[in-house]
Amino acid sequence: MPFKSKAQRRKFAALLVEGEITPETYEEWNRSTGGKKLPERVKPKKRAKATRKKSGRKKSARKNATRKKAARRASGAR
Repeated sequence: MPFKSKAQRRKFAALLVEGEITPETYEEWNRSTGGKKLPERVKPKKRAKATRKKSGRKKSARKNATRKKAARRASGAR
């Protein structure tokens, strides 16, 4: 699996020095990354915004328009 950022590469190098990971693991990741130019840090992907429920505002506006039409019909005006 390739490194995603320079910071991740540094972290793995520190883990290698501490003995947390094997040199083979580090080299495998390093080889799979190749000579890519990596960003300093990778930002997490933004979460998709939750779709909002239909607000009561539109509904009441629709109701009001319907009431106005009914009132016009009842009064005989157009």
